[in-house]
Amino acid sequence: MADNDRIEGAAKNMGGKIKEGVGNVTGDEKLKAEGKAEQVEGKIQNTIGGIKDAINEKH
Repeated sequence: MADNDRIEGAAKNMGGKIKEGVGNVTGDEKLKAEGKAEQVEGKIQNTIGGIKDAINEKH
């Protein structure tokens, strides 16, 4: 079973992509930057979840 960090990270990444896209369309640089930051957070969280999954599989 996937670690919750992986699920939450993927959701945060997707939300960030949507935010960035809306920022691009509307010309809102702040929204675009927030979206990019959320994507980075999501990718990090997803990676942490992957590490946890790998550790749990070994035990």
